[in-house]
Amino acid sequence: MSISVDIPKPCKSCQDNTPLCFDFSMAFQPIVDTRDNSIFAYEALIRGLAGEGAMQMLSKVNEDNRYIFDQSCRVKAVELASRLQIPCFVSINFLPNAVYQAATCIRATLEAARRYNFPTSRLIFEITENEELVDKAHLKSIITEYKRQGFKTAIDDFGAGYSGLNLLAEFQPDIIKLDMAMVRDIDTDPVRQAIVQGILGVCKALNIEVIAEGIESLAELRLLQKLGVHLFQGYLFAKPAFEQLPEVSWPDA
Repeated sequence: MSISVDIPKPCKSCQDNTPLCFDFSMAFQPIVDTRDNSIFAYEALIRGLAGEGAMQMLSKVNEDNRYIFDQSCRVKAVELASRLQIPCFVSINFLPNAVYQAATCIRATLEAARRYNFPTSRLIFEITENEELVDKAHLKSIITEYKRQGFKTAIDDFGAGYSGLNLLAEFQPDIIKLDMAMVRDIDTDPVRQAIVQGILGVCKALNIEVIAEGIESLAELRLLQKLGVHLFQGYLFAKPAFEQLPEVSWPDA
């Protein structure tokens, strides 16, 4: 089945063919739904060709190569998702400071989806709250355009920064991902429990899905399930696998 997508005309930055000065690949980590022990999505995580971690690769990104790096990450994620025949959502991190005009800067992603025959309706784009943020109006325009294009949007590491609730007041993504610092040892921390309960209440009212990331213990999982969370990501289920889809370890009931 071929994928039909509407490719917009390129902006000036899209026409810059300066190659990225380093190569990279991706690892994939599942996001699971414990209601039926299914896989909701796989997050594409940047790695070096020898498996080097994300921070080592991100340290090579600067103002001169930020745009082409962001575009290359999207294309690589779609390419590998197609090669691995991922049947669910694929979640891709993006740099808002690398997006100049959302409707035109999405061109490379749409072209990759068509080339590799991967449905754009299965793409999630994540913005990290730790990203040195562009102005909220620009970010809102990006989220609005991505939704118009049929992508899901997410705020990653929610709770790690200081602007999370302010961002939700400006625009509402489809998903937020609770930062691992918010869920670590939450089973023994009534303060974190109260904060997460509050976030869940806001998200329920706004029809936003919640993913708890960084889950490492069965106790954390059970407490979050009790609070109403059903989407999870973390070592308890699977570590990222380089250019592969890792096997999921489902905790006993």
